[in-house]
Amino acid sequence: MSEKNFKLLFVCMGNICRSPAAEGVMLHKVREAGLANRIEIDSAGTGGWHAGDAPDSRMRKHAQQRGYALDSVARQVRMQDFTDFDLILVMDQQNLREIRPFASDPSLMKKVRLFCEFAEDREEIEVPDPYYGGEAGFEQVLDIVENGCDHLLAHIQRELHA
Repeated sequence: MSEKNFKLLFVCMGNICRSPAAEGVMLHKVREAGLANRIEIDSAGTGGWHAGDAPDSRMRKHAQQRGYALDSVARQVRMQDFTDFDLILVMDQQNLREIRPFASDPSLMKKVRLFCEFAEDREEIEVPDPYYGGEAGFEQVLDIVENGCDHLLAHIQRELHA
């Protein structure tokens, strides 16, 4: 019997702050767990205005201070993502609303969940967008993302062994 793999997509508005941070943190945790060959990770934005851009320099700086490399290139969500990925995690309710038109079949929305469902030890129900705020906002995003990715990895490991 062949091993099953898992494909994960993180989504925020522009794909330059929150979703690349989640992608970078999760990639780091997956590599540490020895599962890089079993779990594929990507990120995208509901809007395409940053397509082709690197993650926000402030987010890269804060992530790097914690040992995470954010090397992704921004792209917009596409319909194909709903068939390609096993789980699509959005950062907030607005992302949830804006991703619906990309689902060619409404039943595919069952793959979409709020990221904070996995941030079990946090009070936040959404990952706040740090783009227009100060340094503390980027740290808060990373705090939420680190916690959520720990629980998310445990969830995916259970899925892989199911």
